[in-house]
Amino acid sequence: MFEQILENVRGSGPLIHCITNYITTNDCANIILACGASPTMAEAEQEAAEIAAIAGAVDINIGNLNTMTVAAMHKAIAAANQNHVPVILDPVGAGASSYRMDTLRDFFANYRFAVIRGNVSELLAVGGVASNTKGVDAGAADAVTEENLEGRVAFFKQLSARLDAVVSVSGAIDIIASPEKAYICRNGHPMMSCVTGTGCMLSALTAAFCGGNHENILEAAAAATAVMGVAGDIAYQKTMEAGQGTGSFRVYLMDAVNLMDAETLNGGMKIEVR
Repeated sequence: MFEQILENVRGSGPLIHCITNYITTNDCANIILACGASPTMAEAEQEAAEIAAIAGAVDINIGNLNTMTVAAMHKAIAAANQNHVPVILDPVGAGASSYRMDTLRDFFANYRFAVIRGNVSELLAVGGVASNTKGVDAGAADAVTEENLEGRVAFFKQLSARLDAVVSVSGAIDIIASPEKAYICRNGHPMMSCVTGTGCMLSALTAAFCGGNHENILEAAAAATAVMGVAGDIAYQKTMEAGQGTGSFRVYLMDAVNLMDAETLNGGMKIEVR
């Protein structure tokens, strides 16, 4: 099924409207291009609604909040909801400041989201649980492990039902959950956390996959996570073979997403359903 989702993205080339943070804008645009979709990084309040209305999906990333981008986010999300365009929300740094949490509460009170994608600390905070967030990074004490996996899956299924959205949790073990079903993915490498913006790139990739698969949001989100994880595995192998570091890893990661095909994906992904 995931290979068909990948094919649908490349066949339709959906327009993905991103309002993201300044640190990762370029990488998010490039990862969208790498998978066959088309990015627009329109963050002006004056055009956000118009762009969102014609997009295949909207990616909202709160990594660098300010009053101007928050105003644009409100207009983009509202327009997307009105036009049945899926919205992917990346609650970067949730739990780290009251400003971020107040912004998220406002979003959840007024809008619908197709996918909420973040690290485990961010999504625990979204769920109202005390987390050990380290700013925009997950705290080690919150990590999904084999020992707490069953409980984490149950929690995120419940959160998915409460928010009426797919919940996509990234880490050493990824969980992509709906109320009834969860995908568990064990791909990727710790070096991914040494490159700024891999989480933001995954949110943009998730938006691209959802933009090409409106009727299959859970599987689109899971496929995006699997593609990113397999790409991380490939990038690490190539980096080690070349005797290089994180800069080369970043390039190899982008290459691996761009070159991903059904054979590579099916041969590399480590995924199960619960």
